[in-house]
Amino acid sequence: MSTETLSIRLDAETKDRLDQLAARTRRTKSFLAGEAVRAYLQDQEWQLQQIEAGIADLDSGRAIPHEEVVAWLQTWGKKPAPRKRS
Repeated sequence: MSTETLSIRLDAETKDRLDQLAARTRRTKSFLAGEAVRAYLQDQEWQLQQIEAGIADLDSGRAIPHEEVVAWLQTWGKKPAPRKRS
């Protein structure tokens, strides 16, 4: 895989923490920053996918009415959770 250079600005405290982590893990700051960006992207992409899937469920009517959820919460642990409608 080819790589490209990206410059970023960090506050002094974050840069110091990155320097310390690089030294402790014997990894380069570039390696750690790349790993952090990859992890962030993965988390954000997953979150957006889940939000979009939830909106699609709502748009197609696959949802649990608010009143049913409230009624179930008032019996917390005594009744099985309601299921979304297909």
